[in-house]
Amino acid sequence: MSRKMYNEIDLNKIDVSAEPPTGEPARQYYFMAKCRQWVRAFEQKNGRRPTACVTTFGCQMNARDSEKLAGILESAGYESTDNENADFVIYNTCTVRDNANQRVYGRLGELKRYKKQNPQMKIALCGCMMQEPSVIEKLKKSYSFVDLIFGTHNIYKFAELLCASQEAKGMIIDIWQDTDKIVENLPVERKYPFKSGINIMFGCNNFCSYCIVPYVRGRERSREPEEILREIESLVADGVVEVMLLGQNVNSYGKTLDKSVNFAELLRRVEKIEGLKRIRFMTSHPKDLSEELIQVMKESSKICRHLHLPLQSGSTRILERMNRRYTREQYLDLVRRIRKEIPDIAITTDIIVGFPGETPEDLEETIDMVRTVEYDNAFTFIYSKRTGTPAAAMEDQVPAEEVRRGFDKLLKVVQDTARSQVAKYQGKVMEALIEEINENDTSMVTGRLSNNVIVHIPGDASMIGKMVFVSLDECHGFYYIGHLVDF
Repeated sequence: MSRKMYNEIDLNKIDVSAEPPTGEPARQYYFMAKCRQWVRAFEQKNGRRPTACVTTFGCQMNARDSEKLAGILESAGYESTDNENADFVIYNTCTVRDNANQRVYGRLGELKRYKKQNPQMKIALCGCMMQEPSVIEKLKKSYSFVDLIFGTHNIYKFAELLCASQEAKGMIIDIWQDTDKIVENLPVERKYPFKSGINIMFGCNNFCSYCIVPYVRGRERSREPEEILREIESLVADGVVEVMLLGQNVNSYGKTLDKSVNFAELLRRVEKIEGLKRIRFMTSHPKDLSEELIQVMKESSKICRHLHLPLQSGSTRILERMNRRYTREQYLDLVRRIRKEIPDIAITTDIIVGFPGETPEDLEETIDMVRTVEYDNAFTFIYSKRTGTPAAAMEDQVPAEEVRRGFDKLLKVVQDTARSQVAKYQGKVMEALIEEINENDTSMVTGRLSNNVIVHIPGDASMIGKMVFVSLDECHGFYYIGHLVDF
């Protein structure tokens, strides 16, 4: 773990007997200092610091939010642990698919058992799932042992809410329906010292008919480019060599700013930061991917040769029902233009099987699309009905057995295509960022190529975080075994 305080504030110098500031983020630093008092009292009474466990469900946006939660807990004095039998446990939830909700409910049953053994334990829930009113009602009725519930719009208030939960009995619920506020410059506990996610925008304006994200994350709002650049410069000074720019649709970055700065221009500015070696981003909506962005990617020496471009369906009829706002032909034309300008790019995608009204013919169009585009990988999902979305009210829901058959058929084509794409690199020498000790063989380290392919090579912990050249010797389906090449 590597923590970076963007505002180097000494919490011990904050007067918590005074009224809390009204401005952010100063207000949250006040409550972190106040939390520290509670932590000290806990330590005197128990002879140890309180432990805290942050568990993440869902996307990379959630993973980045969890790093912020962990950073605040660490600043408040908690000791981080992966064990959910802790003094403070927080689930950062996802609600894109129903099984994510069911996993949270299942895990809460286990936490209830821990809390019976340790009555002073505090349990918190945050994230997208908490923005659903039906979830809150269920939690109040069946999970009353939960202490703190908040959503996506006020995650920056975590220190204040943590402080309130330390002192309160019973459940605290603080859910906002929307916000236009962006508060950054709070502590972050990064999972990796050498790479980091960066939120460049929040929310989504697309309203795809199957997706609950715009309802739980709110409308699009972009961060000021100067703030983003300052954050990346600070991260690079702290040892970061790779950043992932995050947004529900990065291609629409800048539309809410007073100054005219689009995503392509932001990338140009990020590229100029000295010491930064690699730039990744996600997610790109095909309808907004511009020629200018293609050219910026083509000319860049830092932007990774990997583009995640969600398709969702290869049928124009289904795409229209999904409200994706492009056709099969438009998507294919976009891919051709990208591949013409950037021949070595790896393209990955998302595909939904079993969307309401999908016929076997529609599925065949999707399968044909996978073969035509030749994706390097595809994340395939069975359609999940989300209450409150237009698709959930559609009458022609596809029978589960038919969906499963279609999913299995598509998955085989996806895997076969991905294997043949990955195999093309055999024998090449490419640059990899070494990320970790191999979890199956401690004499090996695991690295990631610019195109997102994984390679395992002999090595040790001293190589982690370094960019090295590797020979791709043996292709094992979706990854390589290789060796270090010295130049």
